[in-house]
Formats: sequence, structure tokens, C-alpha cells
Amino acid sequence: MIHTLSELAARLGKGQRLLGLDVGTKTVGLAVADPGLIVASPIGTLKRTKFTQDARELGKTIRDYGIGGLVVGLPLNMDGSEGPRAESVRAFANNLLERSDLLGWNAEIAFWDERLSTSAVERFMIGEADMTRKRRDEVVDKMAAAYILQGALDMLANQRRLAAEAEDDDRDGDDQDRWGDGDHQRD
Repeated sequence: MIHTLSELAARLGKGQRLLGLDVGTKTVGLAVADPGLIVASPIGTLKRTKFTQDARELGKTIRDYGIGGLVVGLPLNMDGSEGPRAESVRAFANNLLERSDLLGWNAEIAFWDERLSTSAVERFMIGEADMTRKRRDEVVDKMAAAYILQGALDMLANQRRLAAEAEDDDRDGDDQDRWGDGDHQRD
């Protein structure tokens, strides 16, 4: 089923992780979140062949890492519209949903806007990591998947922080109600 990122996170069982996918025409970059949903780590690149085989490989990764949901990078155009690449990624995700038997798992998916993720990763690998072109080609897809997944994890962490702040504000408001207009000294 396709969810918002918040819905997907809420559906995760205890200790389940998220798997980030950077779906390309030739490869799928893979990254996994830690069980606390804080850090994304690149884990590999799946060379695309036939969908059946690709889905089975994904199913193995899902089982091996205790995955509870997929965060799939959606390559939107710069104006936010969806072009042929986004349509292709949506078709891949829908095929996963329709053929969950190949995964051995009822797919739970959320999309994440991946605009410029590959460019950002390539800039980092050239400027900061000083990688050769050959090495960049070997790791760019899994690093892009980690970049996509980390963006989603950061948003979830921000939502948790805002919810905790709102809860603290509610508790502070309760104190105000209990003490009246705030003129009384508190312990």
C-alpha cells in the first residue's frame, strides 16, 4: 500500500527498519535505516534485470534487514511536476504492490522527493571525497539511496521533535491552568 511518510512510519513494527530505494533504469540503489530510524546507510546496488528477479532480490534484502517499509525516491521535475522518470518509478512501485508474493511481504511504500539527490551525492564524491570516476560509478546509486532515505528520516525526526514540543507546551499550559494567572510561585 502507498502511504505518506508519516503513515508508513506509524505502521512499522517494533525494531523494523526502512529501506530506501533509488530506482533507475539500469540499477536500484539500496540503503537501510537503523532500527531507531535516525541514520541511513548505503548497503548495495541491485542491477536490474527482469522485474520478477529484481523483486525476489528485494524480498531477500527485506527479510535480511527486517524491513517494515520502503522509501522510494520519486524523481520530480524542478517545477514539482511528474515526467516520464517519475511515472516509471511509480510503475515500479505499483508492480511491487501487485506482486508482493515475489517479495514475500505485503509492500508498504512511501515516496520521497529525490530532486537533485544524485547531483548532490556526485558533488560530494568529487569535492569532498575526491573519488575517481570509476569509484563514483560504483557507489553513486547506493549513496543516492542513502541520501533519499536520510532526508526522509530527518523529516520524521523533525516531526517527532515538534510533537514532543507540542506535548511539552500542553503540559506547560496545564501548569498555567493549575496555578491560575501565573502570580503564584511554583516548586
